[in-house]
Parts: sequence; C-alpha cells; structure tokens
Amino acid sequence: QVQLVESGGGLVQAGDSLRLACAASGRTSSRYAMGWFRQAPGKEREFVAAISWSGGNTYYADPVKGRFTISREYAKNTVYLQMSSLNHEDTAVYYCAADEEKGIFNAISTYSYSYNYWGQGTQVTVSS
Repeated sequence: QVQLVESGGGLVQAGDSLRLACAASGRTSSRYAMGWFRQAPGKEREFVAAISWSGGNTYYADPVKGRFTISREYAKNTVYLQMSSLNHEDTAVYYCAADEEKGIFNAISTYSYSYNYWGQGTQVTVSS
C-alpha cells in the first residue's frame, strides 16, 4: 500500500502560477507511474498529466499542454504539478494517483481506472 497526500492548492487569480505536490509514503520501494487528475463541480474526473517511473515519459491533456509540467523527485518520494497561466477553467479539486502496473513497465496511463492509489485531493480555485 502507498499513501498519497496532495498539497499546494489555494485561491489564485487568472494568469497566476501554482505548484502542487504529492507526497508518497508506505510501500514506496515499488515502482509507480504517477498521474494528476482533476474534478470540477458537476463534472467528471478528468486526466491532467502523467509521468512514468523513470520520469522519461510524460503526457498531458490538451487543455493544459504547454502550461502545466509534471515532475518527480525520487529522494522525497514526491511528484509535482507546476501550473502556470491559470484560468477559471482550471478550477477543480486536483488528485494525484499511483499506478503500480504501469510503473513496472515504465509506462503511463491516462485512464483513472488504471490507478491503484489516490490522494484526498487539493482544491485549486482560479478567480477571473
């Protein structure tokens, strides 16, 4: 089992930047691909970004491509989501997730059902 805790959310203005962090604890010796998802009020959870175990592969949803960057720091068992040029449509609860199967193969997934472990989420609100 691995536990994930997100942090870094908050209230920002349109055009601002924000960095989310996801700290993993527990069975961190296993290989995990990591992903960020978000869920806005009244909408389904959607994929945002993912990174492979090695960090060599990343993938982004079209709405955030060029504005968000996912990275991971192995020494701290932490994954980051650097968000810039935020707009009102980025308002959502952001969740990080770990995918053990994809981690083994150094692959990534954009599908929420692929991920085994989830954090509790952190709220990001962008005022226009």
